[in-house]
Amino acid sequence: MATLPVYRWRLAPDGFATRRQLRALGLRPGGQDVAAQLERPRRRRGPLVAYLYRVDRAKPVRPMTPARRAALARANQARRTCPACRRDAGYVIPVSLGACVPCADNPN
Repeated sequence: MATLPVYRWRLAPDGFATRRQLRALGLRPGGQDVAAQLERPRRRRGPLVAYLYRVDRAKPVRPMTPARRAALARANQARRTCPACRRDAGYVIPVSLGACVPCADNPN
């Protein structure tokens, strides 16, 4: 197994980008392997690591289709629906509560 080149924080050469940076450019890794690694040192713990991908091998982000948009809307609706009272809470229900705030406060 080949080792990845490791760069210090903010010292990576041009042509490499993280997933977030690729997304900001309208790109995705597109199945390519990690090309390099970025490390940010910390005082009392191990370094923060970010994986870098080559920008020239990245592919454009797939466009949002009507079916994908509808599926995303249904998934978000399910995250807002309280399982106890079956109402739309108007916000994403926290996993720690498991129900909307009024239902979590009154566990009858």
